Amino acid sequence: MAINKLALIRYKTIDDCLRNRFRKWTLDDLIEKVAETLYELEGITSGVSKRTIQADIQLMRSDKLGYNAPIIVKDKRFYAYGDPNFSITKAPINNADVDKMKEIVGVLKQFNAFNYFDEMSDMIARLENNLYKSTKQSGNNIQLESNKLVKGLECIPPLYQAVLNKRSLLIEYKSFKAQQSQQAIYYPYLLKEYRNRWFLICKAKKRPGILNLALDRIVEFQELPNETFVAYEGVDFDRYYDDLIGVTKNHKDRAHKVILEFTNDHAPYVITKPLHTSQIILSKNEKTTIFRIDVVLNYELEREILGFGECVRVRSPKLLIWKIKKRLQQTYEQYETLQKEKEALENSMP
Repeated sequence: MAINKLALIRYKTIDDCLRNRFRKWTLDDLIEKVAETLYELEGITSGVSKRTIQADIQLMRSDKLGYNAPIIVKDKRFYAYGDPNFSITKAPINNADVDKMKEIVGVLKQFNAFNYFDEMSDMIARLENNLYKSTKQSGNNIQLESNKLVKGLECIPPLYQAVLNKRSLLIEYKSFKAQQSQQAIYYPYLLKEYRNRWFLICKAKKRPGILNLALDRIVEFQELPNETFVAYEGVDFDRYYDDLIGVTKNHKDRAHKVILEFTNDHAPYVITKPLHTSQIILSKNEKTTIFRIDVVLNYELEREILGFGECVRVRSPKLLIWKIKKRLQQTYEQYETLQKEKEALENSMP
């Protein structure tokens, strides 16, 4: 059964309503809400008929789309889900969907033969593995890096739509350092992932420069259809992060020539998994290998270097050498303080 975009919007809106257990929904309420959503998303002013919504509910209840939604009517008036945890977004895909997705994966695999599509390899592998699991009822054949405890992933679809459609956002955000969350208007430009953590690259209405907001620190957000979207002029976001490790950067930052000296027992790891696309080998002797990368000096770079411990030494620039030395000194002092506290405790014992 072919489903058009407007029907999907109606089903999703009805689903959102019935998942809201803090309100009772009559048929008229559902009609009004669907009409509002169609106007907001598609500019449709003709509303939606009672007959259409009744047909949608019957279709959602049925197996025709694979939803089998447990929609019940309470007190002969109020619509609700019999299972409070149900959502059509959680419904398993049917066999027809699986077959169609197999066809799509097959096409993607053909495209992947061209170098231009090399970055699609992990996505294709993920799709193929999930499809095999859904049809063969078996376990994973490939395990890709993920962290199910990461918060904020549910924000990705609506934020993506806001970026795509250039919609201004009212975001309530609470940074790690803040005591309380704060609301502000933002203009979203890009969604970026770094080490299983997602960030919204944006600009605040009342602050200069580009910001990155961690999705796991967003309390809530909503689109502002009446707030004019402001593009960030002079920045090509397709290439803005090419000289970066991580996400921390402002428009004034420029790449530095970073020289790193690794012990030879660890150098092969850096060769096979480069720190950055700009990485080159400058020289090698019996004990060490010297690498160069051209990147912005930021917090993520420092953490990357510190993660190699005693296997690496920064040779330039001077500012980065000073920062790494300072952080290592602070680490050393923490252990010294801990040892002194331990000794003092032992000496105080009878």
